[in-house]
Amino acid sequence: MVILGVDPGLATMGWGVIETDGNKHRMVQYGTLGTPAGEALPVRLRAIYSGVQQLISTFGPDDIAFEELFFARNVTTALAVGAARGVALVAASQHTENLYEYTPMQIKQAVVGYGKADKHQVQTMVKMLLSLPEIPRPDDAADALAAAITHAHSARQRALFKIK
Repeated sequence: MVILGVDPGLATMGWGVIETDGNKHRMVQYGTLGTPAGEALPVRLRAIYSGVQQLISTFGPDDIAFEELFFARNVTTALAVGAARGVALVAASQHTENLYEYTPMQIKQAVVGYGKADKHQVQTMVKMLLSLPEIPRPDDAADALAAAITHAHSARQRALFKIK
C-alpha cells in the first residue's frame, strides 16, 4: 500500500510518501510544497492545488492521511491554513475517497507511544521506523511522514478516521 501523508500549511505544506505491508514501512520520498508570502492568496492556493495533484499523479497513493489542524491563537493564520487544507483535500478527493485525518495527539501516540511527545521525539521515531540515515527536514515533511506512518498503523480502525 502507498500512503501519502500531508501536513497542511499555506507557506509550507509538508508531504511524505511511504510504502507499507502493514508491518514494515519504507520511505519513498518526502518534501514540501511552498508558496511565497508576497503572493495573493488565490495564487498561493492554486499552487498548492497543482502541487498536490502532481504528487498524486507521481506517486499514485492508495490512501491519503492528513494531520488535523490545531491552532490556539492566531485566527487569521488558522483561516489561511484552513483554506490551504481545503484546496489539498479537493485535489486529493479527485483521486480517491480514501482520505483520512489524525490529530497531532493521535500521531504522537501512534509514532512515539506517548500522546504528549515533543517534536524531536516524533522526528527521531520517524527516522527509526523508516530506517533513515537522518531526521527528515524540514519539520513539515517529517510531520507528513508521521501522519503516513500513523495511517499505516491504524489498519484495523481505519474507518474511524475517514474524512466524511
